[in-house]
Amino acid sequence: MAREKKQEEPEGIPAWLVTFSDLVTLLLTFFVLILSMSSMDKTMLTEFNPFERGFGAISYHGSGRVPQRIKLVLDLISDPKSAFEQRDRIKDLLFPEDILPPDIDMSTLDRNLRILQKPEGVAIVLTNNLVFEPGSYTLTPSAKKLLSQIMLMLQYTSADTNISGHADNTGTNTAANYPLSGKRAMSVLEFFLAQGIEPERFSVSGYGSDKPIESNATEYGRAQNRRVEILIKTTQRLGRYI
Repeated sequence: MAREKKQEEPEGIPAWLVTFSDLVTLLLTFFVLILSMSSMDKTMLTEFNPFERGFGAISYHGSGRVPQRIKLVLDLISDPKSAFEQRDRIKDLLFPEDILPPDIDMSTLDRNLRILQKPEGVAIVLTNNLVFEPGSYTLTPSAKKLLSQIMLMLQYTSADTNISGHADNTGTNTAANYPLSGKRAMSVLEFFLAQGIEPERFSVSGYGSDKPIESNATEYGRAQNRRVEILIKTTQRLGRYI
């Protein structure tokens, strides 16, 4: 009986080399993916994850060099707790004496302006004595000068901001306080928008007398409750983009 001939291996690429090539291709794909993720647009990553920001949700957003005193304010308000502890320092930086309107001195400013710590961030609170005439929702010239300093800070951040109007509980028709407080908040918003700040960053609220910060039983308390709050949200919502 004739011996069978030994079967010859087919010509071409060995089977083990195909498997090895697949493995190398997968490794290459993996490393390319890592490289692309590491070189992603830093701005997009910062906006997606607020914890990646150098100053929490506060970031330098404007063009040009940030004025030193504004940079110091941004550093302070990046942490609401430390901002509240250093509220006098923030006042001095944000409203230096040489920029105050003639009818507002430092003692008047101290009585009518507060820096408050909020769950969402830091609120700059101005009583109506600083920004409106009684019963009016038109900003006074002095108000515009004060608000321009806050606007200077806002234009160098990307933080969302809420503007809320508040009132005391006096008057025979307290329901009228709601539209008036809302119109006052809108007046502040319109001032900021006129300076070119992005409208999508803002929200507006009119609370009337629903959220007092002092007792309405005294004239001092009522004067403090008639106010506008500018809340800079240092805790941003996840996935916010500019």
